[in-house]
Amino acid sequence: MYLLIISIVFLLLGFSLRYLINRRKFNRRGVGGIEEFSSYEKATVLRYVERFGKWIAYILIAIGLLYLWRFYRHTDENKNTAKNTVSIVIGKFNAEQKL
Repeated sequence: MYLLIISIVFLLLGFSLRYLINRRKFNRRGVGGIEEFSSYEKATVLRYVERFGKWIAYILIAIGLLYLWRFYRHTDENKNTAKNTVSIVIGKFNAEQKL
């Protein structure tokens, strides 16, 4: 269960970080569709920070998907072992009942 919670947290963090970066980028655009900055230094620093932030967001999303995949794989393994256990118990019960 903890794998599902961790995957949801990572996915939410990744998607929300991408949303915030893209929203800030959209709000900086002027009437002509060109990004407007108050100075060259601010433009340069913000572009690198946003690029780094997007990579972090992609990594968080990938980790979230891996945890989600592991959760579903883990639940399938538990279902298979539960079925095998039940069939063994039923088989022993039937064998004892015949004696």
